[in-house]
Amino acid sequence: MFLWEGVSEFVAVAEAESFTAAAKQLGISTAQVSRQISALENRLNTKLFYRTTRKVSLTEEGTIYYQHCRRLMDGLEEAERAISDRRDTPQGSLKLTAPVTYGEQYIMPLVVDFMQQYPEVDVTMILTNQTVDLVEGGYDLAIRLGKLSSSTMMAKRLASRTQYVCASSVYLEKYGVPHSLSELRHHNCLVGNYDHWRFQEAGKERSVKVDGKLRCASGHALRDAALKGLGLVQLPDYYISDDLAKGDLVTVLDTFREPEEGIWALYPHNRHLSPKVRLLVDFLADSLS
Repeated sequence: MFLWEGVSEFVAVAEAESFTAAAKQLGISTAQVSRQISALENRLNTKLFYRTTRKVSLTEEGTIYYQHCRRLMDGLEEAERAISDRRDTPQGSLKLTAPVTYGEQYIMPLVVDFMQQYPEVDVTMILTNQTVDLVEGGYDLAIRLGKLSSSTMMAKRLASRTQYVCASSVYLEKYGVPHSLSELRHHNCLVGNYDHWRFQEAGKERSVKVDGKLRCASGHALRDAALKGLGLVQLPDYYISDDLAKGDLVTVLDTFREPEEGIWALYPHNRHLSPKVRLLVDFLADSLS
């Protein structure tokens, strides 16, 4: 057992790039993590990490040791999962995060259905439009929308979304229908979190700065303003699909619309999904598709 001492702490620090985040993940103190790493370095007689006040990174020897330790940890997790998989009913706690509106409309109803199917699972759901740190926050799963930034997380595509530029027929009759991206500067654009709208022109991504009389970080509020004829808005389909079907809103600039984007389940890199998380991800994917 002596050979295993400090290994889990070492792997956690290597993946989190932080002693504090690793300690939170392991449920122990930062001082204990530091002691275990120091003891491990003394035992191996080599330096495993470069430490600064801002960053922790692996040395060359640390990288080699991590690759071997990660395989050992994966094997141990696989062995434990083989036992837990024998249980018919997933159980225990899950901590999730999702964007507010999409989480309220789509994810939470499905999570509740999942909990009814598996009553021994407890869920903590954090609905926020902020991008949270999964490792530091102790999250099992995150739902992310659109294009993913470079990340150390693993991702599974659950569904897709499409962004539309639209307005009410009343607005379009009064101010005209734009046919080119350059015409947007002549229109009252209802702006959300970002003052740039994304398009595709001649097969390439195009970002256009827009401006208008209303700025609000609420898709529902922007939808309401568009329905009342205040201006053009760019929103994903889950806000406005019913309005488009009924003709209350009309799409414009369709030839410049970006291809559909992914809706993703993210979980920490180099970690196998536990049975309950894997079941939930599959449940969401089947339901949303």
